[in-house]
Amino acid sequence: MAFVWCFSSFGERQKFDYIVLILDLKIDDKINYIYFRRLIVKCSLFCCKAVKAFSMNIIFHHPLPLNKHAKSASGIRPLRMLAAFEALGCQIDLVTGYTAERKKCIAKIKENIKQGKKYDFVYSESSTMPTVLTEPHHLPLHPLVDWFFFRFCKQNNMPIGLFYRDIYWLFDSYGDGLNPVKTLIAKFAYRCDLWVYQRTLTKLYLPSLEMGCYVPRVDPNIFEALPPGHNSPELYSSSFSEKRPLRLFYVGGLSNHYQLHKLFEAVSDLPKIELTICTREAEWLAIKHEYPKPTSNIKIVHKSGSNMEAHLRACDVAVLFVKPQEYWEFASPVKLYEYLGFHKPILASEGTLAGQFVHEKGVGWTVQYDVQEVKALLAKLLSNPEMRVPVLQNLERIGPNHSWQARAKQVIEDLTS
Repeated sequence: MAFVWCFSSFGERQKFDYIVLILDLKIDDKINYIYFRRLIVKCSLFCCKAVKAFSMNIIFHHPLPLNKHAKSASGIRPLRMLAAFEALGCQIDLVTGYTAERKKCIAKIKENIKQGKKYDFVYSESSTMPTVLTEPHHLPLHPLVDWFFFRFCKQNNMPIGLFYRDIYWLFDSYGDGLNPVKTLIAKFAYRCDLWVYQRTLTKLYLPSLEMGCYVPRVDPNIFEALPPGHNSPELYSSSFSEKRPLRLFYVGGLSNHYQLHKLFEAVSDLPKIELTICTREAEWLAIKHEYPKPTSNIKIVHKSGSNMEAHLRACDVAVLFVKPQEYWEFASPVKLYEYLGFHKPILASEGTLAGQFVHEKGVGWTVQYDVQEVKALLAKLLSNPEMRVPVLQNLERIGPNHSWQARAKQVIEDLTS
């Protein structure tokens, strides 16, 4: 007798989104019946969840056009979440683009509702800019479009979850070098966004709950953490050999929030360590004077997409060893979860939320932002490659729990329970 089960992994340990399990059971088969029975029950439960997601109609809101060629985290995240909802089987109507496009989308949704269509919830990805300033000219010519739409959704009993990207505008350094009048207008517009969120949202998603301490005007009871995820990339086996240098890799910005000076200094004195920094060329040119001239074992590259991933795949340790600052006490960077997805052990700094995560989950090593501290750790990794074994095991265990599909599944559960 043959049983065929199809189910979605939903962030479980399976490497593929969909798995077909075929069990050819015969009376004389020497199998553990109880084991397979438990497995089949588990498959059935996943089937039920998949059907639930498949039957959902949702609205996806973003106050900017979706850019398939985006390279920044703020542009990539909406695409990843949208793709994750689609992969889970959700039927999605978009409210995206500039104001004129969003108005057309909203009119279509209102017509759908008149015709009897039901929506299960609204999910929104905010912009790094205030919503009313997202037009190309940054003038607030249509300040109430999104507020009226959110109010309409709430009046029609549609739960709304919104991911709030950043709170940097509340810091004193915000506006440095900018027109003071424009800075004042932007801060007022940010506060207007929060006013709308307090009155309309079911959930306000944040990169971390620690960021909630900085968010004014909104009831903390609706805060939920929804950090970035990863794409569950295809993995290849790799091993470190003492016969070659230990490869470190960092991808991301090099602005004031991402200072790697101590790491540069440490690696410069360790010829058996190779460090590759992947960052935008313009950003490197703007700050390269702050760093010593790269030694032969430090490379600066400007790659993205698959070219960047090739460097990440080739490394032994991924880097988040940055100077601790107040911002890093709540920041939850995309690169942390990219590293998780590729099952790369992570080198992080104490005094940061990322470092705390790395330490608690056992997915790398967290040390003080100090030259001697990091040199000592790197020397140990060189002489004791087996230190990576338990870390790699932890990465394999928890990595799938932090995929983009796992994030989308959380939203579905939050807004439909």
